[in-house]
Amino acid sequence: MDKKRIVITGIGVISPIGIGKDQFWESLKQGKSGFKAITLFDTADLRVKVAGEITNFNAKEILENQNLMDLDRATLLLLSATKLALDDAQLEITNESSQQLGVSVGTTFGSLHSISEFDKESLREGPRYVNPSIFPSTVGNSPASHLSIRFLIKGFNSTISTGMCACLDALDYARDLIHLGRINRVVVGAVEDLSIQIFLGLYKLNCLSGLNSNLKPLSCPFDKRRDGIICSEGSTVFILEEFNSAIERKANIYAEILGIGSSFDPAKFYTYNPKSTGMVEAMHLALKDANLRPQDIDCIFANANSTPDADLIETKAIKEVFGNYAYKIPVTAIKSMLGETFGASGGLSTAAAIGAFNTDFISPIINYQEKDPDCNLDYVVNKGREKRLDKALINCFSSSGANTTLIIGKFTAD
Repeated sequence: MDKKRIVITGIGVISPIGIGKDQFWESLKQGKSGFKAITLFDTADLRVKVAGEITNFNAKEILENQNLMDLDRATLLLLSATKLALDDAQLEITNESSQQLGVSVGTTFGSLHSISEFDKESLREGPRYVNPSIFPSTVGNSPASHLSIRFLIKGFNSTISTGMCACLDALDYARDLIHLGRINRVVVGAVEDLSIQIFLGLYKLNCLSGLNSNLKPLSCPFDKRRDGIICSEGSTVFILEEFNSAIERKANIYAEILGIGSSFDPAKFYTYNPKSTGMVEAMHLALKDANLRPQDIDCIFANANSTPDADLIETKAIKEVFGNYAYKIPVTAIKSMLGETFGASGGLSTAAAIGAFNTDFISPIINYQEKDPDCNLDYVVNKGREKRLDKALINCFSSSGANTTLIIGKFTAD
C-alpha cells in the first residue's frame, strides 16, 4: 500500500525572537538574538541572569480577550500558537470537521510550574487550603486538553513527553494516525515555558552557560568557547493534513513530511553516548523512511545546543551518516539565537526550515568566533547564506537517550 502524503498547511510560532511565522523568519534571517535579562522571576542571588524569555507576549491580544483566568503560562503559549496556526491554515472548525481533527502535543516539562505552585501552597497552608483552580493544571496533559477545549476539537488528544525530541515525536505520532486513516488533520504542537523551577534545576546541574567559565552566558554552537545552554521558552504549532484533504479545501501547503526516524540510545542517564549510536541510527532511519540518499539533503538544522559534548558528538554522527558529503552540506543551528527550548526545539527548527524553503535563505549560527578543530563541517556562521532548499533534515537529540530525526521537503504538486 502506498504511503499517504502528509503536508503542513499552517504554522504558529511564539518565540523569544518573534511572534508569528513572518516575524520569526525575519529575525532568523537577521541573526537576531533572543536572550535578555529575566523578568519572570528574581535572579538577584544567581550568577546567570539571562534566558530566552518572551517579553512581548500578550495572550489576550492573540486569543481575542477570551476568558484566560487560571491558565498557566505554558497553556497560554500553546493556545496562542494554535490560534496563529489555525488562522494561517484558514482552517474553520465545525461540529462535523472537529471529529476528524486531532491534537498531538510534545513537551518536556509541561505543567511543572503549576505542579510546583500547587505543592508549595499545600506544604505552606496544608492540603485543605490549596487553591482548587490550580489543580487541573497540575496534570501533564493539561495544555493539550485546554487546546481541544478552547478550539472545540473532538478527535484524539495526546501528549508526548520524550525530552528534547517531544515535538518531532508528537509529529510522528500524528503522521502515523493519518497514515492509518484514523484522522484527516492533526494540530501538532509543542510548548515549554520559562519558570524558576526549570531554571534552578538546570542551574544546580551546572548545565547553563556562564557557570562553567568566566565568560558571560553565550550560545555559540560548534564554537570552541561553548560551555552550556541558555534556558529558553517557546511554542510551535503545525496543521498536519493528508494531501488530498489539503488540496480539496485549497489549502496553502508549506512543506511535506518525507521521513522520520527514532532510536533510543540506552547509555548512562543524562550523558550523551560518545559513540553517537542513537543519533546515527535516527538519521539512517529517517533517510530510509524518506527513500532518500544522504546527498539528497540540502541542509541540516542541527540539534546543537552549545554544550561541549553534544555539538561534538552530533558532528561525528553527521560525518558517519553522510560520509564525504558531510563536508559539503550546510549545517545551521538556530539555538544560537533561541537557546534551548527542550521539547519545543524540534518544532522551532522545523518552522525555521520551512522559512528557509520560502526565502531560499539559510539562517546563520551567530556568536561563532573560535573554531573547534574537531567540529569542522560546513557551518553557516555569523552570516546567512542564499541557497535554494528542497529537502532539509532536522535533528533532535537528548542526553536522556532519545534521538529523533525529521526530513521535510519543499512542497511540489508532482
